Amino acid sequence: MIIIMRPDATAAQIGVVTDKLKKHGFGVHLSQGAERTVIGAIGDKSAIQLEALQMLPGVSEIVPIRKPYKLVSREFQKEDTIVALPGGVKIGAGEKLVIMAGPCSVEGEQAFLEAARAVKAAGANVLRGGAFKPRTSPYAFQGLGEKGLQIMAQAREETGLPFVTEVMDTRDVELVAKYADMLQIGARNMANFNLLREVGKTKKPILLKRGPGSTVQEWLMSAEYILSEGNKQVVLGERGIRTFETATRNTVDINAVPVVKKLTHLPIIVDPSHGTGEWDLVPAIARAGIAAGADGLMIEVHPKPDEAMSDGAQSLKPETFQELMVSLRGVARAVGRQL
Repeated sequence: MIIIMRPDATAAQIGVVTDKLKKHGFGVHLSQGAERTVIGAIGDKSAIQLEALQMLPGVSEIVPIRKPYKLVSREFQKEDTIVALPGGVKIGAGEKLVIMAGPCSVEGEQAFLEAARAVKAAGANVLRGGAFKPRTSPYAFQGLGEKGLQIMAQAREETGLPFVTEVMDTRDVELVAKYADMLQIGARNMANFNLLREVGKTKKPILLKRGPGSTVQEWLMSAEYILSEGNKQVVLGERGIRTFETATRNTVDINAVPVVKKLTHLPIIVDPSHGTGEWDLVPAIARAGIAAGADGLMIEVHPKPDEAMSDGAQSLKPETFQELMVSLRGVARAVGRQL
């Protein structure tokens, strides 16, 4: 349930309510907006008398949250969450869109720095790259580990762009968080609840990708795990789901963008690279994502895709990425956004 406080409720009155809820075993989460303060109470409603709670000074009304996810719901927080990264990058901040770009994997210093310079020149806001790579085959390239993180940190130092990278194991969270500006939970780990709780404790911005066989509700429930640990800096990533269609790697669920916008206050980005698996289809789906209302995109860019150690077929060359950015600006203007 949520307890909506009166606009003139004092800090002391809010404290009384939260203390009472905690005394009865509720998990308490505050959402303080411009017009009202909302207290999210997660627990057994039968443990407390709602009438007594309603009578406390400063309380306006008590509203049950009917969705299975609580903290990520629009019922709990009406205002859009803005996720902030270093360098003034803000995801979900009104008109401004964010473009995350770079190679699927960090393969070496020279190649990654070349890619970083190229995406920076084209207008990207955030670098992406994998130091730890989940692969279908145990014999495929698995990433450079900490060396890859160090290379991305070097690229950040040179370009000024913050970077996002995937963490796959609870044992690696502390290491990855030491270097990265944003931690990515990949599609295969969307339901790894121990990992979700662990990244929630870091208070680092999190990019949570949708699992290939997951519903929107399941996706939002995974986000709930992160928020329940106190980390509200979560971005949702639509990267395509598995359907009966085999013409593309996955099926990008464009519907998910407006659906998510209606159900949650969290920002959402679209990943057309993993969504299609084919570089020549990426531009069209990227434009569709922006048109549907996404707050940004994640696009794979590699200086030499034919030599990439992972996902070369879906990676754009730098010159193609630059052309895409030009077309995206036109789409953004048409829907009242900007790059």
